[in-house]
Amino acid sequence: MSPTIILFVLISAFIIAKLEIQIEGKDGGAKNLPTWRIKNNWTRLILGNHPFTGYHFWAFLALFTFLHLPFFIGISWNLKLEITILTMLLLITLAEDFLWFILNPNYGIKRFNSRHVSWHRWIGPVPMPYFVLILGIISLQIFNYYFL
Repeated sequence: MSPTIILFVLISAFIIAKLEIQIEGKDGGAKNLPTWRIKNNWTRLILGNHPFTGYHFWAFLALFTFLHLPFFIGISWNLKLEITILTMLLLITLAEDFLWFILNPNYGIKRFNSRHVSWHRWIGPVPMPYFVLILGIISLQIFNYYFL
């Protein structure tokens, strides 16, 4: 991925994290927001104690839609570009979640752990969803590099 794309991803993640901090405050996972929630064996597998929420569904779908804007303003769709966009989507999601903790005055890097963040399922010092996102990012990049 180019440095320009990485910069765009980081700026986007920063902006979304700051917006989400304003919306959620100290209570991550949309804990106190008026939204639907799904919590079952499938959501627990990846998200741990964090339910799948309508808030996060619509936020993710909005980001997915905005990242596909180039296809609606004249850039022709192709699989290589689609894989790049999906990789950006996963990178923004990963970076935004991490930045939410770092930038949130109720947390910071010292409180980024399983003791203070109970809604994530942790594997050592890293939330489980980060492993899933990183695996997705690596898989997409391998596919883009070797098969397209």
